Amino acid sequence: MASLQDLIAQKEALEREIERTKQQGRTEAIAQIRALMSEYGLSVADLAGKSAKASKAKSSKGKTSGKVPAKYRDSSTGETWSGRGLQPRWLKAALAAGRKLDEFAL
Repeated sequence: MASLQDLIAQKEALEREIERTKQQGRTEAIAQIRALMSEYGLSVADLAGKSAKASKAKSSKGKTSGKVPAKYRDSSTGETWSGRGLQPRWLKAALAAGRKLDEFAL
């Protein structure tokens, strides 16, 4: 039976061999991909499923992020709501109490 040190050395040797084999396979895969891209005239953008023009146009038209100004305000507490998404609790409670949404409009 092998000693613990022998087994650890074998494990390390196997791990190095696994890493070498992975790297060799990766290098071969990259070479194949480059050859196919060259053969078919493909670019990296083609691999992503977009042309360069389409990705530029889409990125400039995307959603704008940031805060939306408030459309409704509770004058007694100062709480606000933009009118987007679910109604906040304070507004639901006020509407349930019989107040109108127009009363809170800015």
